[in-house]
Amino acid sequence: MNTDLLRSFVLISELGSLSKAAERMRVSQSTLTRQMQVLEHEIGGRLFERGHAGVALTAAGQRLLLGMPPLLDQLNELLTEVGKLARGKTSTIRVGYLGSMAASHLSPALRVFRQQHPAVKVTLRDLSPGEQLAALRAGQLDVAFIGEVDRSLGREFYLRSVGTLPLEVVLSEEHPLARKAPLRLVDLRDETFVRVPDSDIPGYERWLTQLCRKAGFRPRFGEVGESIGHALALVVSDNLVTTVPKYDLRPGAPGVVFRELPLVDAKWEMLVSWQRGKVAAPLCDLVDALAQVVSRSRPPAPPRS
Repeated sequence: MNTDLLRSFVLISELGSLSKAAERMRVSQSTLTRQMQVLEHEIGGRLFERGHAGVALTAAGQRLLLGMPPLLDQLNELLTEVGKLARGKTSTIRVGYLGSMAASHLSPALRVFRQQHPAVKVTLRDLSPGEQLAALRAGQLDVAFIGEVDRSLGREFYLRSVGTLPLEVVLSEEHPLARKAPLRLVDLRDETFVRVPDSDIPGYERWLTQLCRKAGFRPRFGEVGESIGHALALVVSDNLVTTVPKYDLRPGAPGVVFRELPLVDAKWEMLVSWQRGKVAAPLCDLVDALAQVVSRSRPPAPPRS
């Protein structure tokens, strides 16, 4: 339905006169009359009773007028927000993130960001990478901190790497490799990995398979880990192995150990994603702040031999 028709309807109702409304809108009365005829046709009934004294609302017209102010207010707010986004301005940033990265990386970045943009409101949603991308597509997020995902998503969204983190292998504390030093990726050639669904971390299984092939073997995958907690439980109960990026705050789980792999074997790329189009300056500053935090947490490169 044409919102201009609804705005005209509200003005006519408030003034009680087609001629006064036409004068206010600087259009002819016949134009306004045709607009109301179109609106009444779409509604399926009369909205006005016309007389010599002006116009009076029918019951249908009164009900429509009653519901219009909040709808028009919401529409005006939406158009204002969309206009700001189109011009690269925003007063709110909706952020998706991985819960395990919050304390070590996102929280320090937000402290820096709030000093730069104290008036910008930040809302946070703890979601898996797959859930973040779905929310990004639905317009429910402005930026997603998704980690290592399928790079083909760059055809749909902007993708930026803000740094790399070491990769850790999670093993049962009773596993023969739990105390092997150093632990290399090739040492896992006879192990079975927890399967991570593509809907949870898009491209994860292909990415891990490529890493393992470079190490000289093809990985086997077992039961699906429905969540990080379930994956860690499978490590203990079924003697499977899994991998996680090395955040300062590890997910708590009894009976498991975390063993860091050498960077030459594997590393986790911290990818950030947002919708294509003009980017608001606060969003860019938030991504830059996260990149600074990740770079400070990155371990020093090993000395050259």
